[in-house]
Amino acid sequence: MPQLTVNGATVHYRSEGQGPGLLLVHGTGATGETNYGHLLDEFTDRHTVILPDYAGSGATTDDGGPLTLEQLADQVLGAADEVTDEPVDVVGFSLGALVAVMAAARRPERVRRLVLVAGWARNDDLRKRLGFTVWRRLADVDRELYSQYISLLLFTPAFLANFDPATFDEAVGGAEAGEGTLRQIDLGLEADVRKQLPDIAVPTLVVGCRHDQLVPVEHSRELHEAIADSTYLEIESGHLVPAEAPDELVHAIRTFLN
Repeated sequence: MPQLTVNGATVHYRSEGQGPGLLLVHGTGATGETNYGHLLDEFTDRHTVILPDYAGSGATTDDGGPLTLEQLADQVLGAADEVTDEPVDVVGFSLGALVAVMAAARRPERVRRLVLVAGWARNDDLRKRLGFTVWRRLADVDRELYSQYISLLLFTPAFLANFDPATFDEAVGGAEAGEGTLRQIDLGLEADVRKQLPDIAVPTLVVGCRHDQLVPVEHSRELHEAIADSTYLEIESGHLVPAEAPDELVHAIRTFLN
């Protein structure tokens, strides 16, 4: 994989396809490949897809300190800078949605359009904080319980019930409690982009997951209400929509971008 250095971090990324840049930003505990790799063929015919792994994920390395949205936004935009000089469309999933917002706020000239999937704006919702806190603390108690707990929150009951173990292990991003993932969960607990949202001035699609138990869908609705030039839709899915409802997600993104 190509790599670049951004403020002391060595950021690995993948680029594939042709056409305008499409930057895909992954969620907590995942990589660009695990969240989006199975979707690439749906976009590379019309876009140059850029898949960075920000700090805490994949082969990307940094100093191991606490993460900030500003750091991660600079890292993913750094990968985009390596691939194209033109503004890029940015899709962010879960924590990646907040990274995408921060990228558009910090360098608006580099972002053409935004797609925010299963994201949130504020860090003071008790329901979400409890979910993230238990997720994080279980890693210090029992790694198997940690994996089982987050898996229950990522999918709808019917979808999870039909998984065979091998497919389940392949699909679940964030189920292994590596140190990078724990740093990303810590960031997710405190991350808040309410100050940045009024400044987002690019066309934006907000996608909510109607049955999301990790980041309740009300948070996506709040994002939509706070971004002036945004449209909104909901998908019948749990939180990990790239795995649970990939066709619906791809259709929503392609329709918006095209």
